[in-house]
Amino acid sequence: MVAIRAPKSHRAKRDLLKHAPKLVETGKKTLVLHGTKTSAVLNSVLADWFHLKRDCYSKKNENIRPFESGGETSLEFFSLKTDCSLIIYGSHSKKRPNNLVLGRTYDHHIYDLVEVGVENYKSIESYVYDKKLAPKLGSKPFFAFIGEHFESVEELKHLKEMLLDLFRGEVVENLNLSGVDRVFVCTAISPTTVYLMHCALRLKRSGTSIPRMELVEVGPSMDLVVRRHRYPAESLKKEAMKTADHAKKMKNVMKDPVQGKLGKVYIPDQQIAKMALSNDIKGLKRERREAKKNKEHSKKQKINVE
Repeated sequence: MVAIRAPKSHRAKRDLLKHAPKLVETGKKTLVLHGTKTSAVLNSVLADWFHLKRDCYSKKNENIRPFESGGETSLEFFSLKTDCSLIIYGSHSKKRPNNLVLGRTYDHHIYDLVEVGVENYKSIESYVYDKKLAPKLGSKPFFAFIGEHFESVEELKHLKEMLLDLFRGEVVENLNLSGVDRVFVCTAISPTTVYLMHCALRLKRSGTSIPRMELVEVGPSMDLVVRRHRYPAESLKKEAMKTADHAKKMKNVMKDPVQGKLGKVYIPDQQIAKMALSNDIKGLKRERREAKKNKEHSKKQKINVE
């Protein structure tokens, strides 16, 4: 049995806290892997995707077989070492040329995989456009899925989920329209082929508060032909979809950074007019004394007049 060693330095403790589960998870990082043999086209594809993501790690490994038993060990090891939950693996062979495997992990174990072949590829460098329109690093993209096959074909549904998870980045509540400067257009050409195109957004005046948008193709673009895929197991999917129970919100209670915890108390109508008043009330005694004094004073005035 392997002994569990506790971290001794503050740096090691901070690193462990970064890897620990959180109520609201941070953005997912991507691991880009080169297989035993890759082609010039595939190297360019991986380089372009690395340029689009900018939050990933690139490594080369020769012992990775994603769809074979025992071949996932290296993938899971690199996922744990780099704390990456998204994987892009490229390889090239005679049987599967320009092969690209997209995968997700849960708890650093393989969750699901999609294998696609790259055809009709155009790199970013092959496009000529105004460089001022180039998308900024870290900007969130729009996604447009065109075609009924994304709703009817299970393989394309799976690929759609994978692409959205791959490029969505950090989860935000509010979004500035001027900061959205790119869009991925995915067109289902056939039940097994998707045309992926990366475009820049040009905002123009439209005479209203909502600007008119124009698409400028900036690359890369390619055809993704679905080959093999592996869905997550039902038990693993159920466990991965669990969400933390949020604390119940207390009514009429709020928190202020200065005054601390504040609350409102509601008191029902007391109906004072219908309440029975006793004779022992101090206010009534005072009124009686004043009335008695006034009465005595009025008697003295009458006597003096007589």
